[in-house]
Amino acid sequence: MKMERRRRLGALWVLTFSALTGCGRAGEAPVVAPRPLVAVMTVTPARLVLTEDLPGRVAPVRVAEIRPQVSGIVRKRLFEQGADVRAGQPLFEIDSAALRAEAQSAVAALQRAEAAASRASTRVERMAPLVQADAVSRQTYDDAVAERQQAVADVAQARATLSRRRLDLTFATVETPISGRIDQALVTEGALVASGDTTPMARVQQIDQVYVDVRRPAASWKVLREAMAAESSQAGLPVAILKSDGTVHKESGRILFSGINVDAGTGDLLVRVLVNNPQQHLLPGMFVRARLPLVSYDDALTVPQQAVVRIEGKPHVWTVDDSAKAQLTGITLGELTQGRYRVASGLRAGQNVVVAGMDRLAEDVEVRAEALQTSMAAASTTSIR
Repeated sequence: MKMERRRRLGALWVLTFSALTGCGRAGEAPVVAPRPLVAVMTVTPARLVLTEDLPGRVAPVRVAEIRPQVSGIVRKRLFEQGADVRAGQPLFEIDSAALRAEAQSAVAALQRAEAAASRASTRVERMAPLVQADAVSRQTYDDAVAERQQAVADVAQARATLSRRRLDLTFATVETPISGRIDQALVTEGALVASGDTTPMARVQQIDQVYVDVRRPAASWKVLREAMAAESSQAGLPVAILKSDGTVHKESGRILFSGINVDAGTGDLLVRVLVNNPQQHLLPGMFVRARLPLVSYDDALTVPQQAVVRIEGKPHVWTVDDSAKAQLTGITLGELTQGRYRVASGLRAGQNVVVAGMDRLAEDVEVRAEALQTSMAAASTTSIR
């Protein structure tokens, strides 16, 4: 123990002597620590649009259920299943033999009614001079006139019946009322169909334009309404449609104000987006993601997420002033999007914000600042991730 104590005392005297000797040397400059190197970026205002990606389902703009208007046996299917059809194109042919027979019967009924009307008119013409000469009674003449009017009405009814029978004959060829893509046939040749059937013969969906239906919480209605009010175009709020891999479809859509309502069962806000689909990349029933705009700022100031430091839970950034000194500045953060914070307050345009090298800074320390685009700044950015 005594030897150990002597060694310690000896080492202490040596250190004391060396320190005194070093302090006594004249002409030597003090050692100056190098200024820390930091990467900075200049805060500049820019337009910022905040969006939200929501799942949606594709629905056709119009759907036509093809139903028969006359009863009969299906003789022929006149389309390829899954093909595109034009408005007015024949789809099915129903056996029209019975309809033709009814039309011929209506023709005969019309001819009979016309003959009766002609006979009644001739009778009235013959009785007109006789009633003037009191050869026949006035009552007999009036009855003849009434019979003529009845015959004329029977002719009109027979013509209407014939028009209906001819119309039914045209209904034997079932046509599509709209253009679009037709699904599979729901009836086959030989099936008996009737105008009162609940099952359609086929369905045609118009998909050159489609709807994308998305749901949002009802609380977001105010934000969406403000975004739509800020949109200068009357066509609606633009919406991007995303593919399954996250890339954006070439076709974009627009939210129409008339397509917004609330689901009474869930309370969700139902938003309908109208999308042009000329290439038919979007098919009914598909699930896609719609990128809806939430809010936009014309002159937003943003900083990278790694530039923000938190002291006692409050956000700050390091800034470099005109004299190359570091300053710690408190800020108020807004939304975070794509790795950048919107700064609601605390910064002004043109300030230089440190984005790399903050661990070597202190208040009012002079620094060597390089722009973020330089290789040194890029290396520093990588090192602080």
